[in-house]
Amino acid sequence: MGNSSANIHQIFARLQAQNPHPTTELVYHSPFELLIAVILSAQATDVSVNKATQKLYQVANTPQAILDLGLDGLKSYIKTIGLYNSKAANIIKTCDMLIQQHNGEVPNQREALEALAGVGRKTANVVLNTAFGEPTIAVDTHIFRVANRLGLANSKTVDGVEKQLLACVPNEYKLDAHHWLILHGRYVCTARKPQCASCLLADLCPSKH
Repeated sequence: MGNSSANIHQIFARLQAQNPHPTTELVYHSPFELLIAVILSAQATDVSVNKATQKLYQVANTPQAILDLGLDGLKSYIKTIGLYNSKAANIIKTCDMLIQQHNGEVPNQREALEALAGVGRKTANVVLNTAFGEPTIAVDTHIFRVANRLGLANSKTVDGVEKQLLACVPNEYKLDAHHWLILHGRYVCTARKPQCASCLLADLCPSKH
């Protein structure tokens, strides 16, 4: 169930008109802060992550500062977030890798990012897009759902949806497509009760009914 190229262009034109400068709802002030926030956000809400990082980043917002906190110290700041034990272990490993291999800086290459502990393709895509301005599209549960519903993709896998989105999203919208789709899925095209009556894309959506 695909959508026409004209409709796809109109979809993103409308999303852009509604929100010309979209960005992540994670609060960050450096590529490193964004990286840690995205690692923490797996299977957790951005709101819960922001509450934790607001306090954490006041005392530790560099790889060395987090290493100085130690594993237990880090856990004390993120224990309200799901899977915090494994996330803390990965963050400590990642901070060590950043210092040992990248002079404490977050790399802007996909392979280097994906080599970090706790960083998969989705996290790397978010960092590349949001911190470094690369036209990548990170597919989470919201984007997976919205892309299939809108006929932007027709795939049962995350990788399949990503490839189809990269192929169909017009170039001028690629940089911001990730943010528009995730916000649309979070607030309008929700999983259980999509708000089709108030959706600005309803007339372009093959799944409206």
